Amino acid sequence: MAKARAIVKRLKAVKNIRKITRTMELIATARFKKAMDRAAEAAAYTRKISELVADLSQANLEFHHPLLEKHETEKNSVLLVLTSNRGLCGGYNTGVLKLALKRYQELQSEGQNVRLEVSGKRGISFLKFQGVTADNTYTHFEDRPTFEEVDDLASRYITEYIEGKIDRLDVAYTEFISSSRQAAVVHSLLPIGALETSETESDEQYDYEFLPSAQEILEEIVPTAFKARLFKCFLDAAVSEQIARMVAMKGATENANEMVGTLSAQYNRARQTQITSEILEIIGGAAALE
Repeated sequence: MAKARAIVKRLKAVKNIRKITRTMELIATARFKKAMDRAAEAAAYTRKISELVADLSQANLEFHHPLLEKHETEKNSVLLVLTSNRGLCGGYNTGVLKLALKRYQELQSEGQNVRLEVSGKRGISFLKFQGVTADNTYTHFEDRPTFEEVDDLASRYITEYIEGKIDRLDVAYTEFISSSRQAAVVHSLLPIGALETSETESDEQYDYEFLPSAQEILEEIVPTAFKARLFKCFLDAAVSEQIARMVAMKGATENANEMVGTLSAQYNRARQTQITSEILEIIGGAAALE
């Protein structure tokens, strides 16, 4: 009897866990759809403006924007790592953090002064466990990052790069390729000239006519391109996080279903054994009375 009761108690716990994982799966699915819509809306704009900046950086212009120009020496670098605030999302954070840690060590081995900035509680905890101290940490970027929040961060990077305080900006995050494919990557966002090979593959040269002037247009479009590219990194990370959580919770729900079936079979066998034992006791008692 004690064994059957233990199985019933465990079966009840597994069913409760199954309800939680199923609910989290549905929530992640709803958030994923919203995040994917936002990422899709920003993708076309970001891609086109990046292509335009890449073309302009290759054109023979008398004016050059500081963000397009590579510094003579690279001594001070910034590595921004995008992770999640919450767990239960499979290997989402693991892939990004392994790649970020490798890139961090590579930059240090090159003799650069690396400033590490981390977004997400999971990344902060991991690096602290590894004995790596982050210079700046952010926990306010959730699954719906706003352009205003990213704009504050991007504006600071722009100012520091123009003033020569930093020579390079790398971002480690999970790139959203499709709903079935996401990849942990490290992309260089500053100088913007690095986008030439990653965003465009054409070698065509274009002639532009500027109105009112090339300088005024570039001063506006170049920082905007950088901000849009950084914002897309946050959007991709948000989409990938929800996909990873959705997949992880779906797997957990399926495992819970299997456990429920196994425990139900064990309970039925235990109950059958108990009933058989009680019948034998009754028969034995009746035989003793004869």
